[in-house]
Amino acid sequence: MASLGRAYWKGVLRLSLVSIPVEVYNAVDSSTEIHFNQIHKPSGKRVNYTKTVKGIGPIEAADIVKGFELDKDQYVFLEAEEIDAIKLESKKTLDLTQFVDAKDIDPRYFDRPYYLVPQDEQSAEGYMVIHEALKKMNKFGVGQVTLSGREYLVAVGPLDRGLVMEIMRYSNELKSTKNYFQDLPDTKIDPDMVSLASEIITRKSATFNPAGFTDHYAQALAELVKEKSKGRHIVSVPNEEAPSGGNVINLMDALRKSLKVADKPAEKPSEKSTDVKPAQRKKKTRAG
Repeated sequence: MASLGRAYWKGVLRLSLVSIPVEVYNAVDSSTEIHFNQIHKPSGKRVNYTKTVKGIGPIEAADIVKGFELDKDQYVFLEAEEIDAIKLESKKTLDLTQFVDAKDIDPRYFDRPYYLVPQDEQSAEGYMVIHEALKKMNKFGVGQVTLSGREYLVAVGPLDRGLVMEIMRYSNELKSTKNYFQDLPDTKIDPDMVSLASEIITRKSATFNPAGFTDHYAQALAELVKEKSKGRHIVSVPNEEAPSGGNVINLMDALRKSLKVADKPAEKPSEKSTDVKPAQRKKKTRAG
């Protein structure tokens, strides 16, 4: 069995009186992210950060406390031991207390995915029973789990041959849609245009394949770093002019033209997710 790395959490997945020892692993590969450091160009060394206070200057780390802003420039101080005192005891149980249809969960609530796996061979049978039941009913089990002293809302559902645990946002963490959608006009929509749009969507519908999409910015950035590491100087090429929004066209005509475009067969993504065609170069290089 391949090494899974360090478990993010170990505990018990509980369905009523059934308890399954499980481990939780991060499903996101953070190593694919490109990070920058601030460098002092003349020396080539990393920049250090000094804590300062306006009108005072550099300060000692021991004099820094956490503060919650009540009003502008008014804070209530919280000592580390006070924050530690309200941290929840790290319970080792994830109770699935409610089950909901997968389609009924607003996708805005999903925050971070984790893989849930059985701790040992003895746990596998009960784990697979829960997996098959959730898969058959297309349900997610919802509960709460304590991680690092905080209580998180989570949803557990079937994924491939195993279970995924989605850390979710609480309802008060989401902004209301009213502020963004309430001013939309009450326009009477032409049913023929809706039919055309629906036909375009139908013809372009497919099973979601994330391997068919490439992060072109990350790809170009990686290529830029590679070229710069060879000592080459990068010369920017002006971007193509963005289309102007001033030309108003007939919506019905645009839908009809789009329908013709939708008839063309789409390019099939590579079978291997790692075999991604490089993006067209937008930068030229010359020897530095």
